[in-house]
Amino acid sequence: MDENIPEDQRQLLRSWRVRTYQIGHELGRQGMKDEPHIIPLLHRLPKPTFFTRDLGFYDRNLCHNGYCIVCLAVSQDEAASFIRRFLRHSRFNSHAKRFGRVELARQTGLRMWGPREEEPEIGW
Repeated sequence: MDENIPEDQRQLLRSWRVRTYQIGHELGRQGMKDEPHIIPLLHRLPKPTFFTRDLGFYDRNLCHNGYCIVCLAVSQDEAASFIRRFLRHSRFNSHAKRFGRVELARQTGLRMWGPREEEPEIGW
């Protein structure tokens, strides 16, 4: 997770037994600049799914088979519930199903960039 996910949301995920690693805590260092430092970090991790509230990561050029990026277009207080909701969704409940994509998660559903094109929005 990006460091822009609040601590209370991180703790809530852990109480639901969702394994999390947050930049600035367990990974990297605090204040890492977005794309120039975080993307190389994702390349070094095994099977990462990166959750962030920074919508600048919703970029087709960031699609890569080695990771998944999920941009959360929700309030800070909803971050944990949308992360869990995403991870439980039948289309994304395994690494193989979500890798190579950049996702935008919002109240109305999910929009994503796949390896070749933008895919239609799907509902929750």
